[in-house]
Amino acid sequence: MQLVKWNPWREMNSLDRHFNSLWDDVFYPGLRHGLKERNWHPAVDVYENESHIILKAELPGIDKDDVSLDVKGRVLSLSGERRENADADKDCAQRRERFFGRFERVFTLPAEVNADKIRAEYKDGVLTVEVPKPEKELPRQITIH
Repeated sequence: MQLVKWNPWREMNSLDRHFNSLWDDVFYPGLRHGLKERNWHPAVDVYENESHIILKAELPGIDKDDVSLDVKGRVLSLSGERRENADADKDCAQRRERFFGRFERVFTLPAEVNADKIRAEYKDGVLTVEVPKPEKELPRQITIH
């Protein structure tokens, strides 16, 4: 039998999880059972290469007409709505784990960009947004006369 050192912080973490669970049950009933329809946020990957900042958002089951992409200054906003399947009868549902409703994600760009040069493509439930990086001002040699 191996002795394990008692760690009081582990007990505190366990207590914290129980309190969080209690709050979730009070304010978001049914959340753990997949029944709660609330605001949700699609998963988004953001990365960059030499010339672009690239965002890839997972939006399965959403029509591209229900997605909006806006840019103002340095702020890029992705919003839309996943509509509930009208064919699914709520009374017959055995389990519901997908979230429905409106979503919005807001990203701050490192610099102001030209909105006309942003490209967006929606394919197989993935929205790919390519934001060109602004051209850096190159140092100029000034001739002294």
